[in-house]
Amino acid sequence: MRFWGRKRKGEPVEELLGITFRDGELLRRALTHRSYAHEASLGADETNERLEFLGDAVLDLVISDYLYRHYGDLDEGELTRVRSTLVNTNSLAEIARDLGLGERVMLSRDEKADGGAEKSSIIADALEALIGAVYLDQGLQAASELVMALFRDRLQQAVAGELDFDYKSRLQELVVKQRGTLPRYRLREEGPDHCKTFFATVYVGGKKMGTGSGNSKKEAEQSAAREALRGLACG
Repeated sequence: MRFWGRKRKGEPVEELLGITFRDGELLRRALTHRSYAHEASLGADETNERLEFLGDAVLDLVISDYLYRHYGDLDEGELTRVRSTLVNTNSLAEIARDLGLGERVMLSRDEKADGGAEKSSIIADALEALIGAVYLDQGLQAASELVMALFRDRLQQAVAGELDFDYKSRLQELVVKQRGTLPRYRLREEGPDHCKTFFATVYVGGKKMGTGSGNSKKEAEQSAAREALRGLACG
């Protein structure tokens, strides 16, 4: 397996990951969002949701196994903290963005127009679906190699506590200091009760500063705050 580890616009996913799928249908399905499946009148089993479910389990196993074997000095609570820091929507979405995965996910026209290619929940799920697809296509060893190639650098940072960053608190401190006001968040949610996706928008002085999504209100707000901080830094 040869992992490039950097974004190349227009590069096929197989070249991007250094993997040649035996079953190209698995790859196609891993990149098929439910909005596209609905628009194209495909069946529910043609979306990436089942692969995402499997990939999530594979990812948990690989990360847990690596931490257990390589960090004997960490207790159960610390192992859980590190794994949670790595295996969450925001972390997965950052890796997916570095890969340029959003432009490769098949979305409906409306979802594309709504910025779906940059939504954390969509691209994080697609990354997990790809992991699940590699597992089915080539086995646990190949999936493990892919996971470690994707997460190795971030794993070291997570163990060191460098990824435990509270974007909301940092944004609030900065906005209060610079503008004497508080950021305000607006939330909406989509999906059934057992599988909701939350979307957050943060405003500063009535101006929209950032958006984000996640599997919880906290993740969505943290993602929106992170985008707002980047905007403030560039401004």
